[in-house]
Amino acid sequence: MRNKSVQMSLEDIYSGVSESMESQKSELVSLLEEHINLDELIPYSFRVAFYGRMGRNHIYHLESFLWFVILKKLFGLTQNTQLISILKCSRELRDLCGFEKVPDASQITRFYQNYCEHIVAMFEHLVDITEPICREIHAEKADYLIYDTTGIEANVAENNPKFFNSKLKEAKKRAKGNENYNPYMGVYSLLPPESKTNSEIRQQYVNGHFCYAAKAAIVTNGLGVVRHISMFDDNFRSQHPEIVTKRTDNPDTDKEIGDSVALRPVLSDFFTAHKEIRFSTFIADSACDSYDNYSMLKNEFGFSRAVIPMNTRNSKSSNACFDASGTPICPQSGEKFQFLGKSGGENRSLRFKWVCPKSVPVPKMGSRVCTCDTPCTDSSYGKCVYTYPDKDFRLYPGVPRNTEHWDHIYKHRVTVERTINLLKDTFALADNRSFSVVTLKADLFLSGIVQLIGVILADKLNKHRLYKSIRKLIA
Repeated sequence: MRNKSVQMSLEDIYSGVSESMESQKSELVSLLEEHINLDELIPYSFRVAFYGRMGRNHIYHLESFLWFVILKKLFGLTQNTQLISILKCSRELRDLCGFEKVPDASQITRFYQNYCEHIVAMFEHLVDITEPICREIHAEKADYLIYDTTGIEANVAENNPKFFNSKLKEAKKRAKGNENYNPYMGVYSLLPPESKTNSEIRQQYVNGHFCYAAKAAIVTNGLGVVRHISMFDDNFRSQHPEIVTKRTDNPDTDKEIGDSVALRPVLSDFFTAHKEIRFSTFIADSACDSYDNYSMLKNEFGFSRAVIPMNTRNSKSSNACFDASGTPICPQSGEKFQFLGKSGGENRSLRFKWVCPKSVPVPKMGSRVCTCDTPCTDSSYGKCVYTYPDKDFRLYPGVPRNTEHWDHIYKHRVTVERTINLLKDTFALADNRSFSVVTLKADLFLSGIVQLIGVILADKLNKHRLYKSIRKLIA
């Protein structure tokens, strides 16, 4: 008996193809489900706080919200509504998040605001987890601690170009009849020091332009993996009242915290949260160049090297045999002495040896001879100068300044700027739509969490070379 053929409708074809596609998980979902176990990454206190607030008969799980924000960062989406639309069209991503019903944007915002401090705790937990991985990737670079600050622009009226143009028009009116008044320079004196919407959003100079932003400190290792984040919000100021040295006429409005002033409380919070982690080399820009900071880095936090360029405004040396950077110079010609490296035995204090610029090595003899026409010493070897790092840690911060070794270490400072770019641009932090500092803070720490999850995923996949780019790992 002949089998009768059944003609398939267009609806049947569509349903069959859709079912086939949805039954096969994408590589992205498979990798995340197989290698990232959020149960191991979420602190117990976070669970207690979340389920204590949501109750037993909750619709959404803590893991669901965390998967939501992780996917949002991975996709580089700027708004919660964008991912909500994607989830409504993708059963696969809904299953990954564990959503039976997709939440609305307000619920995601409340998650940021209600559990901000627990998100911070989760970030700190991931720092402890990833520290051994970083040491395994590159032990030397993982021993560098690099410090910098940045600003997270907020969605306030003062960041609208129309606001600046209105102030510029006001400045131009003042310039009429006053030839000495430059409106393009004077406009900045008309800008308010803080946002009218939120006093914690202050005027800053970020990435080559003035804006209104929340200031934060970012600390990374030499690999560019974020180790600590501090948002300079009211909570930070209340915990460290000693950093507020100036106030405006309004007692509720503090002046902006400088990079150098914030260094001590930032490092104090970091080492308090991670008592088992230690670093030997500290790197920062010249904004942190001060005698107090060098003493603090060495005596309080145990750094043996502080690679910070000198700020010439802070350099006051009465010793004519040294230049502003602490390098010995010839009193006659002004030429810099040659650096010969460490000198002394095991039981001797660490010191560095410098020799006359006219002193040249003698082949096969292992010695040197001074070729100066007017030598300042009777020794044929030439004049030697020894510098002791412990005597002045600013002039001799464990690595001789103006040497190839110094330059090599300081080049790693760019990694913290690249990490800031990753957090702000790649993870779409810079394009946020919030004016709340709490939301900005939670979003910043969630960006750090996603980077650390990338480090964990690179270790699980044995692809340490891709620890910087989680997107390449899941591509």
